[in-house]
Amino acid sequence: MSDANRFPKLRRCRVIPGALFVTAAVLLACGLNGCGKGGEKKAGGASSSGTTTVQVKGSDTMVNLAQAWAEEYKKVEPAIDVEVSGGGSGVGIAALTKGAVDIANASRNMKLQEIEDAKKNTGKEPKEFVVGHDALAIFVHKDNPMSTITLEQIAQIYEEGGKITKWSELGVKLPSGQDEIIRVSRQSSSGTYEFLREHVLKNKDFKLGSRDLNGSKEVVELVSNTPGAIGYSGMGYATPSVKMLKVSEKAGAPAVPPSVEATQNRTYPIARSLLLYTLGEPQGAVKKYIDWILTDAGQKIVEQTGYVPVFASERAK
Repeated sequence: MSDANRFPKLRRCRVIPGALFVTAAVLLACGLNGCGKGGEKKAGGASSSGTTTVQVKGSDTMVNLAQAWAEEYKKVEPAIDVEVSGGGSGVGIAALTKGAVDIANASRNMKLQEIEDAKKNTGKEPKEFVVGHDALAIFVHKDNPMSTITLEQIAQIYEEGGKITKWSELGVKLPSGQDEIIRVSRQSSSGTYEFLREHVLKNKDFKLGSRDLNGSKEVVELVSNTPGAIGYSGMGYATPSVKMLKVSEKAGAPAVPPSVEATQNRTYPIARSLLLYTLGEPQGAVKKYIDWILTDAGQKIVEQTGYVPVFASERAK
C-alpha cells in the first residue's frame, strides 16, 4: 500500500479542502459574524469581557485530544477561550460549511460536495491542516483468543453481504462459548465510520444489525463488556479491558499492531491522519492556536493522548 493510501489527503496544507458541547445552539445560530449582543461570544472574535473565543467542533476520535489542547493553551494564552464539542467529523464539517465554527476537527478528508457547500455558503475554501496521526484499531474483548485479522476479514464482518457472522468461521472459540459476532460500529456522521467504509469496505454499505454508537469511547466500553463483540476506534481509546488486533493487508502478509512505531513507519494498513479545517487561511487567534498545536508543546499532547505526532516534513509546511 502506498503512503498516499495510508495517509490520504486532498492536498496537504493547501487551500482546498460528544464530549463537551458548549453553547451549541448559539454557535450554529450566530455564525462567523457572531451574535454581537449582550457580550455573547463570537466565533473567532472577542466578547465584551475582552476574551477571544475559538470555536472547535467535530471528530469524536479527536475530542479528548482537542480538549487537552484547549486546556493547555489556556495556560499559554489566558485571553483566548477554545470551546470544544464533538459529535463526529461530519457534524463539525457541516458546521464549518455554514460558517458556524472556526475549526472543524476531522478524522477523514472533506468531501468535494462539502468543499463546494463551504464555498457557496461562505465564499471561502476550506484549508486542511495535518495535526497528528492515528492507527484505526480493531478491538475485541481482552479474553478473545484471536490476535490477528486481515482487511478482507474485517470487510466480510462489516459490509453488506459479508459472509462472516460467527467467530468459529474465523477459527476462534470464545471462552464464553458465544459464537455470534456482535458488530459494534459508529453513527454515519462519524469520520471513523467513513474511513472504514472507504478504506476497508471499499465504499460498500455497512451490513444492517450492528450496534451503532455515537462515540469512540462508547465503542470500546461496549466491546470491553461484551465477550462476543468486535469494534473499531482510534488507538488512543485503548484500555486494559480490550485487545487491539494486529492487522494484515491480506492473508499471508505480515500482521502489524496498531502502534506508534507502525504508524510512524507507515506499515500499519489502516493508519490515517488527524485533521483540522478552517475557512480559508486562518487569521488572528485561530492562526495562533493552530500554530501552537504544531509546536513541540502541542505535539507532546498528541503523544500523551495516545496518538502519533506529525512528521517533521509536515510541520515544516
